[in-house]
Amino acid sequence: MEEKYLLEMINITKEFPGVMALDSVELRARRGKVHALMGENGAGKSTLMKVLIGIHQPNDGKILFKDEEIQIKNTNFALKKGISMIHQELNPVPHMTVAENLFLGREPLNKIGLVDIKKMNKEAKTLLEELKLNIDPTEKMVNLSIANMQMIEIAKAISYNSDLIIMDEPTSAITEKEVARLFEIIEDLKKRNIAIIYITHKMDEVFAISDEVTVLRDGRYIGTKPAGEINKEKLIEMMVGRELNQIFPKSEAEIGDVILSVKNLSREGYFENVSFEVKKGEILGVAGLMGAGRTELMETVFGITPKSGGQIFINNEEIKINSPADAIANKMAFLTEDRKLTGLYLMLSVKDNMSIANINDYLINGFFINRKKLDAECDEERIKLNVKTPNMNQLVGNLSGGNQQKVLISRWMLTKPDILILDEPTRGIDVGAKSEIHKLMSKLAQSGKAVIMISSEMPEVLGMSDRIMVMHEGKKTGELLRDEASQEKIMELATG
Repeated sequence: MEEKYLLEMINITKEFPGVMALDSVELRARRGKVHALMGENGAGKSTLMKVLIGIHQPNDGKILFKDEEIQIKNTNFALKKGISMIHQELNPVPHMTVAENLFLGREPLNKIGLVDIKKMNKEAKTLLEELKLNIDPTEKMVNLSIANMQMIEIAKAISYNSDLIIMDEPTSAITEKEVARLFEIIEDLKKRNIAIIYITHKMDEVFAISDEVTVLRDGRYIGTKPAGEINKEKLIEMMVGRELNQIFPKSEAEIGDVILSVKNLSREGYFENVSFEVKKGEILGVAGLMGAGRTELMETVFGITPKSGGQIFINNEEIKINSPADAIANKMAFLTEDRKLTGLYLMLSVKDNMSIANINDYLINGFFINRKKLDAECDEERIKLNVKTPNMNQLVGNLSGGNQQKVLISRWMLTKPDILILDEPTRGIDVGAKSEIHKLMSKLAQSGKAVIMISSEMPEVLGMSDRIMVMHEGKKTGELLRDEASQEKIMELATG
């Protein structure tokens, strides 16, 4: 006899102004099972989970939880019913301690009604030890790495003793070692008969830990399959509605002269004496573990942070880059790692976000904006990159992660750069959008642009790079040509 469902979401419909986000969607989850929720960016996964956690109210449909039909009015109601969520976007209170963040809003009180800090720290310590997390509960969140902040979010969700835990991209910012630890935690939760809804764009994770898979596409329910009865190709086909024959469509490009040369570049405390070069038409992959100094190196090349030594040459001429404006003037572009923190202006429109880096190009007599030219060029980029938006005046914060990433790439393409630095260009986006961005990278290389790609995904580094530079603890440890590179060789260099 088949076991009963803990959760049933039936015919869930959610409409925003001008957008049907969910159209009669279904989802069912069982106790002690991991249910993967898959789909491209914009498929409706996060919206469905926000309905389940009480952030959004559905226009239609019903939710059954523990055989009871419930209306989830807000997140507190969801938590009391036994539903908690690890959100994709981290929202810690940075200047409060780990313990204060873990028990925010439910702090233990002493006899006179004040927060019992000693008890709170003790309970936090016990929780962290149970999860084998070597983090001091009295440490301020601002001092933690992004990976440790993510682990604290995971610990917080578990601390509610929920019957159902939603995990939205829980491994997007943690190392392989921490991913392995998370999977151990998930196995323990399954043994405790807790249901887990797991959202990820990493295919390997789906097949490693999930029991069932539900696929959404364009806000519609496509189907549910046992994980053991589906393969990667079929899953991709369900997600995108077509076969993706090449996830890494690296096309041959004519590699020309050296355009960017960096010699003995240093930034005290972050990296030292790093030298590299990139040629026209080349994709240079930059690999390394978290903390290797890859992002810090490229931020210095682009003028975001000052160098303490070294030289930068473009077309064999030494240049001084003291700010991003200097870099842009020298036809460089930098897609930053965190699109929301350092890339997008979330309360501005798609059009404003696209045009902001080169707004001066649209000025007439230095005062008036040539709206016709601006609108035409932004719309051309929207079409080229297949940005899904109701209109160009839509707030960029309302778009899916993949479409937000495309808006950022469009911004830099409008500056007509010769050198593009892409830091984790496909992080947190779906397989279809990844494929589109990889095709764009190949086209850029074929048009003679130099592309530098930082990526923590080994298949992406191996699949898209003509040459790979590897870093470890702020030092360049080696370079590998495409033909000689392997996962083992990269890891050997990345671990020093």
